[in-house]
Amino acid sequence: LRNAINNGKLEGWPTHLTTEYVDSGSNVDPVHEAKNVMTHIQSSSSKTREECARMLGELKFSEEMMNGTIGALSGGWQMKLRLATAVLVDADILLLDEPTNHLDHKTVDWLRDYLLGLHDTTVITVSHDTPFMEQICSDIIHYEQRDGWVHRKLVNYRGSMSAFVKKQPQAKHYFELSTTDTMKFVFPEPGRLEGIRTSTQRFLEMEGVNYRYPGASKDTLTDVNLKMNLSSRVAVLGANGAGKTTLVKMIAGDTMPSNLGDCRLFIHHNLRVAYVAQHSFYHVEEHMESSPCNYIAWRFKDAYDKEKIESAAFKIGPEEQAAIDDFNLEGIWSRRMKGGVLEYEVKKKNVREKDNKYYTKDALLALGFEKLLKQTDEKIAAVEAGLDLRPCTTTEIQRHLDDFGLPQEFGTYGKIRGLSGGQKVKLVLAAAMWNCPHLLVLDEPTNYLDREALGALSAALNEWGGAVLMISHNKEFYSSVCKEEWNVAGGKVKIKGQSVERKMKAVAKKKVFEKEEDENQIKEKAGGNMNSDGDKYKDATQNFWGKSVSKKEGRNYDKAKKKGDVARMREILQIPHGKVMPGYEELGDGK
Repeated sequence: LRNAINNGKLEGWPTHLTTEYVDSGSNVDPVHEAKNVMTHIQSSSSKTREECARMLGELKFSEEMMNGTIGALSGGWQMKLRLATAVLVDADILLLDEPTNHLDHKTVDWLRDYLLGLHDTTVITVSHDTPFMEQICSDIIHYEQRDGWVHRKLVNYRGSMSAFVKKQPQAKHYFELSTTDTMKFVFPEPGRLEGIRTSTQRFLEMEGVNYRYPGASKDTLTDVNLKMNLSSRVAVLGANGAGKTTLVKMIAGDTMPSNLGDCRLFIHHNLRVAYVAQHSFYHVEEHMESSPCNYIAWRFKDAYDKEKIESAAFKIGPEEQAAIDDFNLEGIWSRRMKGGVLEYEVKKKNVREKDNKYYTKDALLALGFEKLLKQTDEKIAAVEAGLDLRPCTTTEIQRHLDDFGLPQEFGTYGKIRGLSGGQKVKLVLAAAMWNCPHLLVLDEPTNYLDREALGALSAALNEWGGAVLMISHNKEFYSSVCKEEWNVAGGKVKIKGQSVERKMKAVAKKKVFEKEEDENQIKEKAGGNMNSDGDKYKDATQNFWGKSVSKKEGRNYDKAKKKGDVARMREILQIPHGKVMPGYEELGDGK
């Protein structure tokens, strides 16, 4: 609807009025991000350089940022740029799509005051930020269905959000962060982490860590001292540009301290990290014509995360490749812990396998093999997670997507191009969790998710057995999960609060994945042979009366099987009360 209004395609809309659309930033465009900030805002607003600089200065843009590219800005600064452009255009109608996404509290206050100060402008806003909407709205337009209506309609309600809820009590979830029966996320448990026996044993430590961007004149972060364990539930707070994402990237292993050698940085070598970045849509946007299932299959078909291995943080550069060639290295074949020191088995070209040698990690790093070691550790961690055994089939992937609220209609049969912003978040989250991580890093996770999905995400995080590290400006959300806060300001990180000890769930489990039947096995079962592959108890392929079970019923049966819901399994198989179905004796007679 907003796009139709903005493009002048909504029938009956007044054409003499000017409209400015501020999008949410969910669609990443590399061409747009390559543009110069000042050149872009001048051409978009038709204002002078002085007027644009004054507007950007009001939003605390530095000269360096004004003269840089849009892609160099964080999500918060990119949203500020879009808002600054809209203010300069001074349109009759302002269309805002999730305008508080990525913004710190001070900028949200500035936006609120600006909108409330408008007297000759109509503002149409879509947002899941209920407190913000409560402050700015004079009317609520609700998309709803009533008895007797064939189609949903847009209904206008005069008054604020709270006044609207009084008229429509069923909409009270807009003010609550709670789960519902229709939306639930189920995260896979992290699995064993070698040497970690309790949920309070550290898998990450930082002491005296500094970080400076290449070419910068001063450190972005100085003297960082942190620790994390499987009980950690941490919110990283601070203003836009304070260094929150910089810190998170270092913890996720994307970057290294600038004072490496003079500080202590310990990250467990088998730690599996799921990093849902602020611009996580970027990679998904490269697969617009693929289905979510096909995207995950492409990404994990070789067990390890192909997308991560091909990222800038893991990709081997020309200088490192030259060092590899000079060393005559064929590959790193294995890894072991000997005397508390990590060693890697190195195979050289034209050297027999029995003559392979082991080198310590420090020795290989000294030779310049940083990215190669990161790739090796990532691939070994994938095997530890059992991803080499997990089938990358549509059935298995869709089962995983179901746990993240992305049903078959969108996961298997839809294309990524057709997903909403919220559905893309679910896809990105599901893909990140495919490798059963020990640490989940979320950079602005509340962007694009509705209240129902936020409640489901909060509940899933609180139930999950891994560590959580998130950047968020949504206090209602992060306080529901995190009891520990890391405040980033002035290059320093200050800790407030403490994560509470949680039950140890990262334990060794047998790697078992359900085997999918081939065509011959299906035909055998269709003929009544329920023991065609020698396994007494089969999945639901036909009911008590010999009719084939639909795919939907089959998925519901699998879910009931996982829960041990015998009554539901009997119901799906249509087993009469008092009867026992051959091959399914474990379901009993229903009495």
